[in-house]
Amino acid sequence: MFEGTGRPARTEEPLEEIAARPRPLTDARLAAAVAQLAERDPGLAAIARRLGVPPMWSRDPGFGTLVHIILEQQVSIASARAAYDRLRAVVDPLTPAGFLEVTDAELLAIGFSRQKARYVRCLATDIVRGELDLDTLVALDDAAAHDALVGRTGIGPWTASIYLLMVLGRPDAWPAADIALAAAIKDIRRLDRRPTTAEMLAIGEAWRPWRAVAARLLWHHYLNPLPRG
Repeated sequence: MFEGTGRPARTEEPLEEIAARPRPLTDARLAAAVAQLAERDPGLAAIARRLGVPPMWSRDPGFGTLVHIILEQQVSIASARAAYDRLRAVVDPLTPAGFLEVTDAELLAIGFSRQKARYVRCLATDIVRGELDLDTLVALDDAAAHDALVGRTGIGPWTASIYLLMVLGRPDAWPAADIALAAAIKDIRRLDRRPTTAEMLAIGEAWRPWRAVAARLLWHHYLNPLPRG
């Protein structure tokens, strides 16, 4: 947490040891990581002083959440949420087998594009066939969990990284292609344009092993921008 002086609170436990453990972020680890990042990076420190420790923004594991993340690809959070809620009203409970019973016409009416309908059909089919088991991801390291998702139809690095960050709570997941993160970095670093995905990957290197914590700080800033004078 941030004390009344505006300085990050110290943790008695070595942060490197905390980061190395194969377990998800907790509130305590999140606050400790924010403190370390604030010491390294003036831009992140300014966000933390202004807004405090960011929310965890965690999501439940499983098929439904991965569908929701796919719906969020390249659209607004609000429109993805609306389509997801309409899907849940049609398929309850939302399971891979249940999804496969929904027709393409119904999916289009719900708000799926034809492309995303195909993506989720492929995902549901992979799970039903036993080719993908989302429950096993929690036991895998970051690279293995990422690789288990990437390459599936419709699941690229951004979708996999968001699942690792928000669902598995991995402290170093970094969705480099995220537009909101790029916009936040452009703002806090006073850049002329948003960084490219390649530039975002390079920028994130300085924040290892807490890139997911940096992402939360940057989203916190994006959602709570400074007023323009």
